Amino acid sequence: MGNKIVHAEVVGKDGAALHDFYGKLFDWSQNRDLPGGYAMTDHEDSGIVLGTGPAPDGSAGWVTFYVSVSDLDATLAKAVDLGGQVVMPRFSPAPETWLAMVADPEGHVIGLSQGA
Repeated sequence: MGNKIVHAEVVGKDGAALHDFYGKLFDWSQNRDLPGGYAMTDHEDSGIVLGTGPAPDGSAGWVTFYVSVSDLDATLAKAVDLGGQVVMPRFSPAPETWLAMVADPEGHVIGLSQGA
């Protein structure tokens, strides 16, 4: 078995605002008592799949992560309410699976996944 991905991060201009955005969007508790204004979630059961491939339209690409959600449409709406924006609307790449992408208030893009 290969190594598991155990950490992902988004850093930007306003760390406190990023803590609030992601904590509220996904109902994650966070340890904010870390050096340098860093915070980490206390979510122990998360797992992710890393996908690789060419970027569309020859763009430089991006680094991101996908978060599994139970209601994609509600999460998209919540992201917008929290100051983010929908970058890629809901679509289905496979039966019973839906994906979308949002940008946080600083423009960092993350993916959302509902289903299989």
